[in-house]
Amino acid sequence: MSSITFIGAGNMARTIGTRAVAGGNTVEIMARDQSKADDLAAALGGGTTAGRWGAVPTGDIVIAALLYDGVVSTVAEYGDALAGKIIVDISNPFNVTFDGLAHEEPTSIAQEVAKIAPAGASVFKAFNTNFRGVLEQGRPDVFIAGDDTSAKANLAAFVESLGLRPLDVGGLKMSHWLEGMGVVTVGLAGNGIGHGNFALGVDEIAA
Repeated sequence: MSSITFIGAGNMARTIGTRAVAGGNTVEIMARDQSKADDLAAALGGGTTAGRWGAVPTGDIVIAALLYDGVVSTVAEYGDALAGKIIVDISNPFNVTFDGLAHEEPTSIAQEVAKIAPAGASVFKAFNTNFRGVLEQGRPDVFIAGDDTSAKANLAAFVESLGLRPLDVGGLKMSHWLEGMGVVTVGLAGNGIGHGNFALGVDEIAA
């Protein structure tokens, strides 16, 4: 099992954290508002602890469970405290109309994180195509983008401990397209499907 630190104490930290505890992982919560970290740690149970903001996370895998515009600045603020860690960006940088990305360049939040991450850290994009309700109730595929093969295997093992299927989409540059898939997911929820009780995934067809 894995040791996980969530930076952020919102809905996604609660949802993934619940599955993480159920899967036997060691979980830590960090938040700027210490009372929110304390409350979520208590709610998750299973030995979940509340760390102090900016301290070295106890988790080998650090999930930035933050809105997209706070991810890069928070990683920069933590600095060397994240050295050697697996950093996972789960954010979706939607524009104001939710039909495109907030950044115009062919980049992603995860790629921007990688530019400022400390030595030895490995950055990944994952979970951004998964609606919270589906993570709570279903077993969706989880797409993962990142460059470090060994660290990716560790992250995939964590995803499997949640009862979910990890799918490797390639290197970190693919995180840009995962963010695009996030836009498609919202478009489907508002149009062709009409609700958020679904997940994008892969069906393998026998040859």
